[in-house]
Amino acid sequence: MPTLPKMCLNGKIVAYEDCKVHAFAGGLKYGGGVFEGLRAYWNADQQELFLFRLTEHMERLRFGMKVLRFDEIFSVDHMSDCILRMIRANEVRENIHIRIIAYIDSDDELTGCGPIGLVCGAVPRKPSRFVDDGMSIVVSSYTRITDNALPPRVKATANYINNRAAELEAKRHGYDGVLIMNPDGRVSEGSGACFFLVRNGQLITPDVTSGILESITRDTVIEIARRDLGLTVVERPLDRTEIYAGDEAFWCGTGYEVLPIVALDKLAIGSGKPGAITRKVQQRYFDVVYGRTADYASWRLPIWGRQRAAAE
Repeated sequence: MPTLPKMCLNGKIVAYEDCKVHAFAGGLKYGGGVFEGLRAYWNADQQELFLFRLTEHMERLRFGMKVLRFDEIFSVDHMSDCILRMIRANEVRENIHIRIIAYIDSDDELTGCGPIGLVCGAVPRKPSRFVDDGMSIVVSSYTRITDNALPPRVKATANYINNRAAELEAKRHGYDGVLIMNPDGRVSEGSGACFFLVRNGQLITPDVTSGILESITRDTVIEIARRDLGLTVVERPLDRTEIYAGDEAFWCGTGYEVLPIVALDKLAIGSGKPGAITRKVQQRYFDVVYGRTADYASWRLPIWGRQRAAAE
């Protein structure tokens, strides 16, 4: 789907066609950028748009700017304001996926660290076609990047060449998605999503030293699984063949949300259909992000209610 017509570039609302940077900017020339993807969910019953875990995403973006040694690290308030003004400029009343990128905006040498640009926009985003029936995936021949090369816990634009290569390979071979292993031969993550295995009633997910992004959606799933569903969640290294022995599996991520995985390497996981525990996690996740429950209200920022309150 196309990006919505109004974007925010360096603090100013601009038309999509005017949102430009120089072709030799360091963000393009050297991949000198960090980004975040966020979701906002439209609750038709409440006539409200809920932006999910805004502060946590902005804090992670600041961490990425720090690790890339940017000359300027924007405040949470400044970046949040850019996003909110962009949403309101587009008068959004539908589900959207928001992209915000901080990037080196100078035509400089490889080690240039500024000045820093900031851009954000949004695209309408309906639930994935795999939400109901699940995905069939394959283990990639590509290995996950490592912390002493391209740190995977930093959401850097350059890192996603790794994801892109793995996903393109999987699609060439007819799979819906891809699972990437770390250099130790253990499970890392997918192309933009974290992995959960259900085995003997427990959720198992690779720990944060397995080359994963420290995912905000992963944190959300762990919290609701433990607190609301009474599930045991184990964070540890995970072997490929453990997945073959699993009962269920699913992805989670801002873009993916919660998607069942029904097969790996053409071997069915469990029954080969989305399982009961996956469905419970999925349903609870959607209840939380759409604001269908009063729980976790601090994770949801009501866009239009906040504007109405400010006007009164």
